[in-house]
Amino acid sequence: MVSQIKSLRHPSLSALRIAVDAMGGDSAPATVVEGAVRAAEQLPAPPHIVLVGQGHRIEVELAKLGRHPALIELHHASEVVEMGDHPSQAIRQRKDSSLRVCFDLLEAGKVDAVVSAGNSGAMLAGATLIAGRLPGVDRPAIGAVFPSLSGRTLMLDAGANAECKPLHLVQFALMGEVYARRMLGTEKPRIGVLSNGEEESKGTDLTRAAAAALRGIGEEFIGYAEGKDLFNGAVDVAVCDGFVGNLILKTAEGVASAIVSTLRQTMQEDLLASAGMLLARRALRRFREAMDWETVGGAPLLGCRGVSIVAHGRSGPKAIMNAIRVAAEAAAVGMDAELSAAAKAGRELLGTAKKAVEG
Repeated sequence: MVSQIKSLRHPSLSALRIAVDAMGGDSAPATVVEGAVRAAEQLPAPPHIVLVGQGHRIEVELAKLGRHPALIELHHASEVVEMGDHPSQAIRQRKDSSLRVCFDLLEAGKVDAVVSAGNSGAMLAGATLIAGRLPGVDRPAIGAVFPSLSGRTLMLDAGANAECKPLHLVQFALMGEVYARRMLGTEKPRIGVLSNGEEESKGTDLTRAAAAALRGIGEEFIGYAEGKDLFNGAVDVAVCDGFVGNLILKTAEGVASAIVSTLRQTMQEDLLASAGMLLARRALRRFREAMDWETVGGAPLLGCRGVSIVAHGRSGPKAIMNAIRVAAEAAAVGMDAELSAAAKAGRELLGTAKKAVEG
């Protein structure tokens, strides 16, 4: 029973407990349950997984798979937050919904992280209203990880905040620096503000104000970054408002899917090309894996207490498994104190930049 769960801070991955919203996602609960089973059976150091949702439906899916790993336990929640529901109303009013219960468990210290492929707005509302923002954080942000020539690039915000102020972008940048350093292994992350050109005269009032403040961190701030820099290795952390970020994320997913589909179609239609691609199958396999968003698993929601991982609504079992992996790794690292300090530093940077302009 979940009532017996104890809070564990900074333990090994296998001692962590991850609450998974079994009812969240386009194909829930089937794909979520299968993904959780894969995580329990295939991850090198699998965490304990608490599947939260309508118990009878979860049990049906486990029966179909013919497996119920010991690392998986069930916690019944009678209600479901649908994709079309108003986020904050759903969290406030549906107190026995699977997503709300996940955050109740997190807030109570009975789990270390939450994973959901459901309503991302409700995910944000749950993290903000139930878990609460970290001290100093004005707005939480969703981070999206892209493959690049030098490794990986973190872009935020990827959709939590359609309209932003300069303070938000500055805080996103510094919280992103913490995540890139602690989770992605980038020793000294280079930070850029996404804009329509590299020149300081480009951009908008929002991007210019944010860039002016971020110059205060020194050489780690490279200035403006363009869309291509997300992939060419020129920047490690790129910041923008959530409207722009979500457009970039969805466009990148579409381009990657189109490239893979085109290669597959070419192999089917052209025998010579098919033979050449067979010779290059190892390289093509690495390319496919690098472009596969399901390998990434989910996007971190930075700025709220605890760990919240936002998975794609179309997530299959592989994506759910990897979202659970990312959640466990982030919970093991424990970044709350650093993220809070980064947000407070961002506020100070903006204040210093404003004084310089006024002076």
